[in-house]
Amino acid sequence: MKDTLRPGVSRTSRVTIDRDRTIGFMGEEARVYATPRLISDIEMTCRTLMIEHCDEGEDSVGVEVALKHLAATLMGSTVEITVSVTAVDRRKVVFDVSAKDEIDQISAGTHTRFVVNLDNRIEALRAKTAKLAALKA
Repeated sequence: MKDTLRPGVSRTSRVTIDRDRTIGFMGEEARVYATPRLISDIEMTCRTLMIEHCDEGEDSVGVEVALKHLAATLMGSTVEITVSVTAVDRRKVVFDVSAKDEIDQISAGTHTRFVVNLDNRIEALRAKTAKLAALKA
C-alpha cells in the first residue's frame, strides 16, 4: 500500500437508482433504494478509492459496516456517496461515509476495510475450499 492513503483522502461517487437497486417486497409503488445495495455502493466507493493507493497485487476487503439508512430514495433518483479516510493502521483503513439523494441525507456511518495481497488471499481460499470438501466427503 502506498503512503498516499492517509486521513483526509476522500472520494465521491454518484449512483442512479435503477430497478435492480430497489426493494420489491412492498409492491411497485413502494420501490425504494434497498439497504443492502446502499451498503454495496458505499463499499465499492471505498474500494475504488483504495485501489488508487494500492500496490500491484493488492486489493481490499470490507470487514465492518456501521451505517444508518436514514431516508427512502426513489427509483430514478441520483445518490451521491462521499467517503473520507479517517484512520490508517497498517493495512486497516477506516472511512467516514455519507450518502444523500436530491432531497435528503439518506445514510451516515463508518466502514472499515483491510488491504490484502491477492496471491495470499487466493491461497487461503483454496485451503478453505479443500477443508470444506473434506468435511462434505
